[in-house]
Amino acid sequence: MPAAEQTAWTTRRLLDWMSGAFKDKGVDSPRLCAEMLIAHVLECERLRLYMETDRPASPDELGKLRNLTARALKHEPVQYLVGEAWFFGSPFHVDRRALIPRPSTETIVEHVLQHARRTAPTDTPHQTDTDATASAPPPPPSPLRIADVCTGSGCMAIALAIQLEHATILATDISPDALALAAANADRHNVAPRIELGEGDLLEPVLAAASEHGAFDYLVTNPPYISDAEWDVVPPNVKDHEPVLALRAGSDGLDMIRPLIERAHECVRPGGLVLIETAASHAEQAAEIARTNAHLTGVHVLKDFEGLPRVVCATRA
Repeated sequence: MPAAEQTAWTTRRLLDWMSGAFKDKGVDSPRLCAEMLIAHVLECERLRLYMETDRPASPDELGKLRNLTARALKHEPVQYLVGEAWFFGSPFHVDRRALIPRPSTETIVEHVLQHARRTAPTDTPHQTDTDATASAPPPPPSPLRIADVCTGSGCMAIALAIQLEHATILATDISPDALALAAANADRHNVAPRIELGEGDLLEPVLAAASEHGAFDYLVTNPPYISDAEWDVVPPNVKDHEPVLALRAGSDGLDMIRPLIERAHECVRPGGLVLIETAASHAEQAAEIARTNAHLTGVHVLKDFEGLPRVVCATRA
């Protein structure tokens, strides 16, 4: 950002200059990034920026914006700079301990919600003429048990807990730092009592929980899935800043997905769903692996909001 000039740096001027600078540097969603940074420094909602476009920034605010803009121009993720990202309509704390939540993962949440509502019991007791029966409240929905493997920031587990008030969720990750971030997000959204956090590699804590308490209704996961061949073309805002442990998955990108598919049926009840996010480039290959598991049926690939094949979905036979 240029040094202060006699002409005031209004919100409108800042938005235009920062958006242009980000676009020139190839930063994704340049206008949104500018809005996020300015709203963060001004401590207001993004909508407020357009209600006060002629508001001049103070020298202190300009200093903070120069620093953040310089870092963003070097492809440091804006979500990390402001410490927040949105997922399924809710804000989440984010930092380098876990991946930044992305809209493609919302595909899993939406599918679970649709399936849960579609399969929820709708029968009501046969009513008689007695006032007691006629006024009896409907029975509460049966509790759902969901396992979220490689939970990271906890965004998927927490979004499901917010939407499904009768669900309990086991959210697992191999990284204790990621689990600490997930715990903070669960507290933020007041769902911590219904989310159990478990540290362990892939399905280890889920299989243990299923053995002790019974199988889960849903197994959802967004595991690492970037192949070695694709790593070189990963954008710098991802490659240089987000945790590599949560990104890379071997020569074909399926090193984590194979063991998940091979043992998913051991922790999901018959009729329950398994949903695994994968790269669009090898979604069909992952689906073919799932079709070799005789305990899984109805294997298909869901498309994300961009129309890309993204989520392998299967039913426990």
